[in-house]
Amino acid sequence: MLRDLFDDGTGGNGIGHLYTRVKGSVGSKRLGATWGTTWKRAKRFARAFAACALLTPLIACAGPLSTLEPAGPAARSIAALWWVMLAGATLLLGLVICLLALAFLRPAVARGVPPALWIVGGGLALPALVLTPLMVYALASGENLFQARAEGRTEVDVLARQWEWVFTYRSADGTVRRSNNVLHLTAGQPVLLRITSADVIHSFWVPRLAGKIDATPGHVTMLRLNADVPGRYRGVCAEFCGIAHRDMQMTVEAHGSEDETGRVIDGLPPAMPEDLVDAGGRP
Repeated sequence: MLRDLFDDGTGGNGIGHLYTRVKGSVGSKRLGATWGTTWKRAKRFARAFAACALLTPLIACAGPLSTLEPAGPAARSIAALWWVMLAGATLLLGLVICLLALAFLRPAVARGVPPALWIVGGGLALPALVLTPLMVYALASGENLFQARAEGRTEVDVLARQWEWVFTYRSADGTVRRSNNVLHLTAGQPVLLRITSADVIHSFWVPRLAGKIDATPGHVTMLRLNADVPGRYRGVCAEFCGIAHRDMQMTVEAHGSEDETGRVIDGLPPAMPEDLVDAGGRP
């Protein structure tokens, strides 16, 4: 049966011969009805699959944790990279589908292509043609996310512990204040976060403002955060950290002016010794 199905059709075998044999055994009318039903089902499935493929990227386009609704320069860079990668993946998939359709619809043409050309062209040249520009763009976008530390930038220490986020703010007079699970900053002004953990590995992530970064015990990681406009932005711990992991959430409040941010921070309670982070990342 398999030999009949994949034979080249020159010796009385192949798809046509197989169809004739099946037709003779089950009858022309019954075979025609079966073939028509199968074809209709295939078309319905193809339409449903196409609709799902087109609508799937739109699922994550909005919402408080959407990476495709950026509200800061770092998040915009990440979202742009996602769209470019999606376009490249779609292009690559389209080229593969075209080659597959060629093999099914024009088998004579496909048989005329040497196997070495299929391997080199389809397995090496085609992916390289699409993936190389994507890799260059991804590397360039990654470099933009790690900008050099600027003078005068506000710094906030972030301590992750089961199961809360502690933010500490140091004023010019040496006063240190803290807020739990709420980060206060000024819209339009970048803030440098010094992030560490008091127990296990956590992951700091505010999808609409920046990418995620791990909070590792004994080590300080840096993240530059900037909000375009005043508002509230939701963040989460993106690394499983224990039984209450789902409750380890935070909010970033971007205020409209430095004065407003200063008044809010001045009204916060003073930080406790266990809330502070030293230069080595040790709480």
